[in-house]
Amino acid sequence: MQSATREKIVNVMDTLLQRYLQGKAQAVRLCFVALLSGGHVLLEDIPGLGKTTLALVLANSMGLSFGRIQCTSDLLPSDITGLSIFDRELNSFKFIRGPVFSNILLVDEINRAMPKTQSALLEAMEELRVTVEGTTYPLPEPFLVIATQNPVEQVGTYPLPESQLDRFIIRTGIGYPPEEIEKSIIRYGSLRGEIRTIPALLTQEDVLAAQGEIREHIHLADSIVGYVFAIISATRSHPLVLSGISTRGGINLADAAKSVAYLEGRDYVIPEDVKEIAVAVGSHRLITTEESQSMDKEELLRSIVKKIPVPLH
Repeated sequence: MQSATREKIVNVMDTLLQRYLQGKAQAVRLCFVALLSGGHVLLEDIPGLGKTTLALVLANSMGLSFGRIQCTSDLLPSDITGLSIFDRELNSFKFIRGPVFSNILLVDEINRAMPKTQSALLEAMEELRVTVEGTTYPLPEPFLVIATQNPVEQVGTYPLPESQLDRFIIRTGIGYPPEEIEKSIIRYGSLRGEIRTIPALLTQEDVLAAQGEIREHIHLADSIVGYVFAIISATRSHPLVLSGISTRGGINLADAAKSVAYLEGRDYVIPEDVKEIAVAVGSHRLITTEESQSMDKEELLRSIVKKIPVPLH
């Protein structure tokens, strides 16, 4: 697909990987896929690998507004959405917007927030709006939540319920950088100061235009729809899975595959697009049996996908 907007986005991705996010190619690509698909990202990894840096670079390079929430056990829903305060000069209540009113919202250690606070994100992530004291406020577009959690440390955490995990189109990690890149980071230190001066390489209009091009011009053939359905159906009948990928998960898989096709310059989805994104989109939606709780869900889904016949056309 020939598109000036697409070329611009691909060039920006390359620039970010070469200058600011070396060694994070997979995470960067998946974040762009989520953004173009109108979804959200769950980064599961240990602290100190650059999750905040990734979110900051994405926001600054696109000229988008950025908000950050550091989750703790005493975080309240109003700390996310905002609250009304009484303005004595106007003799009326005034709504003070919370950090959720940002194009890119980093929710750090989301599993440290109490369930009531976690649920405050649900409407925002699904409906692109929040309701406070009976009044509904639209969120800016595009809107991308990048939530992080530490999969190792579980003390003082509240595991995300399946209903909220299903709101994330993609779950991935960052991982340790390659040896030479990590040595360079150790030698020269954090890029946090340089990140603040990143010029806006994209605009809000560019992102919205790309999302529109994907919705209107990327074709999903019946054979690809059948392939997506075969994958999600296989997860539901697998003996090690109690609950497989939901219908929303199937929609997310199709949407993410369309974004992959767009980044590759095609106006149609091929099976390889679906296979590339299937594990990142579907593994966190699986609920496994008690006997298989210790299994790696990514490996389980990868093995399921390998057994699904690939459509020839």
